[in-house]
Amino acid sequence: MTDTTTVPDLDLSGLSPADWHAGLDRIGEEHGYYERLGSDHAALFIDAGPRLLITFETRETIRRRPRALPRGLEAWARNGWSVLSLIADGDGWFRTPRVWGYVDRLVDEGFFEDFERVMFYGHHAGGYAAAAYSVAAPGARVLALRPVATLDPEIAGWDRRHLSARRLDFTSRYGYAPDMLDAASRAVVLHDPRHAADSIHAALFRRPNVTTLRAAHAGTRLEQILDQTGAIPELLELAMEDRLDRAAFARLWRARHDNALYLRGLLRQVESLDRPDWVARLCQRGLRTNEAAHFAERLRALPEAARPRPAAVSRAG
Repeated sequence: MTDTTTVPDLDLSGLSPADWHAGLDRIGEEHGYYERLGSDHAALFIDAGPRLLITFETRETIRRRPRALPRGLEAWARNGWSVLSLIADGDGWFRTPRVWGYVDRLVDEGFFEDFERVMFYGHHAGGYAAAAYSVAAPGARVLALRPVATLDPEIAGWDRRHLSARRLDFTSRYGYAPDMLDAASRAVVLHDPRHAADSIHAALFRRPNVTTLRAAHAGTRLEQILDQTGAIPELLELAMEDRLDRAAFARLWRARHDNALYLRGLLRQVESLDRPDWVARLCQRGLRTNEAAHFAERLRALPEAARPRPAAVSRAG
């Protein structure tokens, strides 16, 4: 493996899909490789340090990130880790023979054995894939945010969110994600226990080697909130070191109290409870964020008796 952590100063934002893929290809050519896996998936490998982070991401999510670069490149810059980014171009859920054939090839070549430690990471569809493909590297760590266990209608027929994905094969190679975790050294599953569908999927991951961490009121925006609070780099490091436990997560999760995205979601829930006093307190907290105008407007919409005194509003701001 090469001994370099020099991250290319590239900005792939705003490019056409073809030019964006070409940009990733240039990174791969210089630091590892970039390989298309059929029309809907791709793999970018960065050959760096003795620890390997494997991420599962969608093109849509990556292109919303700063500079439109895969998440793993931050870990490469920050920690000198090697990175393997599996990218889904659409709603393929990493469920194609080309993807599992690629992972089979890595196993046959002894690829994972070249690293002293391996960790799989993903959110939702990527969380599913991180757990499902972790079996390819026995002893690996897994960090899965809002993972789906399967979309096989025989098991998850109650989940009506991704009906078009039911055409995909969730029963053959690397199929049922919870079973694929049996070979992992340790897995951590993060989810919002108040989000019914995510909570049911999380319950299917109950294994002795799985730690479930709760992020109440995060809903479907868990990864976005963690990104905005700057928590994900440390989450990845803690998970890689087997130090991501309830206490460590609680410390990082406290930053949500000053995050506008989190507070907006919580505000919608509180407003439905007809508790204007709670709404007022939450809006006061929101006045400290970069969306203070939104929360000030919600304060003005409250009955006068529920509004805080002007001095209190001033202190909150």
